[in-house]
Parts: sequence; structure tokens; C-alpha cells
Amino acid sequence: MYHNNIEIKEGAFIVSDAHYSQIRPQFLDFLKDIDSKKLKPTQIILMGDIFDALFGEIPYTHKTNQEAINLLNKLSQKIEIIYLEGNHDFNLKKIFPNIRVYSLDVQPILCKYNGKKIMLAHGDFATDIKYKIYTKIIRNTFVLRALKLVDSILSHSILNKLDEYLSKKNDCKEFEHFKEFISKRIENKYDVDYFIEGHYHQNKSINFEKLTYINLGAFACNQRFFIVKSSKEVELLGEIFFSKGI
Repeated sequence: MYHNNIEIKEGAFIVSDAHYSQIRPQFLDFLKDIDSKKLKPTQIILMGDIFDALFGEIPYTHKTNQEAINLLNKLSQKIEIIYLEGNHDFNLKKIFPNIRVYSLDVQPILCKYNGKKIMLAHGDFATDIKYKIYTKIIRNTFVLRALKLVDSILSHSILNKLDEYLSKKNDCKEFEHFKEFISKRIENKYDVDYFIEGHYHQNKSINFEKLTYINLGAFACNQRFFIVKSSKEVELLGEIFFSKGI
């Protein structure tokens, strides 16, 4: 059953795949500009993989991301924030008590905007059986507690190695035959006007017969985010590039 009580607001900011870490600090600057009211979203929608590594049961990942966590919690007191968990950030409800957090299990989520029906998802929900098993394992509380214990004994060498590996990934490469891939996952499967997701970092829109599919660009690549607005030029999403001090 899809969640259907979410109203996307005009002027909402949508951010996907920021992969925030010590080597990618720009998302923190973005949050600071919202906090100082240099940027004024009516609502914030985070589409997953906002953090490069943030796991609810492992406090060490909280510590390395604490400044951004604190700022998101502060902003959530003033602005509605919706957070779709990704494959890099999950089991987050206790970390963000005032944020509407949606796990992979309930994605995609059904929303409404300006009379349109819109599905939102991080993007890793319709996968093969091997990946589904993997997602269950890495989100399992007992597995994460075991990882926490072993990593602590090893002076956090496991998580530090993970950070080193993730820092070398190319998050901005082109996905070949992307339309064909998406068609198999999305086309003719959802009775909505728009289907919006992240995960693949492609910044592409595809018009199918019954819906428009939008894959968001990754904030990690060029600090791009999206503003929900309707105008003659833009029907739904306007793309903005964040730079410090705008």
C-alpha cells in the first residue's frame, strides 16, 4: 500500500544523492544557507543517499556526520522535511525524530501536487532477488550491531575502509541504455502523472505514454538541486545549481 497523504508544496526543495562526507562538504553549506534564510524552501524532500554512510545502529557513522545531522534536526523544527532512505543511509527514524522518514520497504510513495499524482522513490526498490537479499541483510538490526562491535574492536578500520572506497567511486558517470532499463522498471506499472527518483544520478526526463519519468541529478556531482514550481517555462521541477553564498 502506497502512502498517499503527502502534499508536495510549491517552492519545495528536492535534493538527491548528496553523498555527504568529509570530502564532500557542500551539502552542509547548503543546509547552513537554509538555516540563515539565504535559501527559503517551503518544504525539503531528501531523496536518499544524502549521506555517504549513515546507519541508524552504528553511532560512529552518526559522529562523522554530526554537524549535518544536528542542522537537519534544527531545520525540521521549522520546515517540513521528508526523507526517503537510500542504500547509503537507512534505519534513520531515531536519528531524525521530527522528519518524516520512509524506508525502502514503503517506497515508492504516492504524493500529490497541483492536481497531479506523483510517485517518489530513492530508486533501488525494483531489483533482482540477489540485491533484495543484500538490502535486507545490510539493514538488519542484528547484522548492524555485529558490525558495530567488530568495527569498534578494530578501531573503526572497517568503516574507514568503507569511506575510502566510497570516496573513489565515480558518482557522475553516464548510464548506457538508461531509457530501456527504466522502461522495464516503470512503464505501464504506475497510474500516476510523474515518477521521480534518484539513485542513478542521470538528470534525465523520459516521456512515456502514461507518465513522465524523472531521474534526478546528484547533488554530489554539481551541487544541483530542484525547486518545485509551476510556470509557463517549467511544469514541475526547476533545476538550480548551489554555490556557496548565493
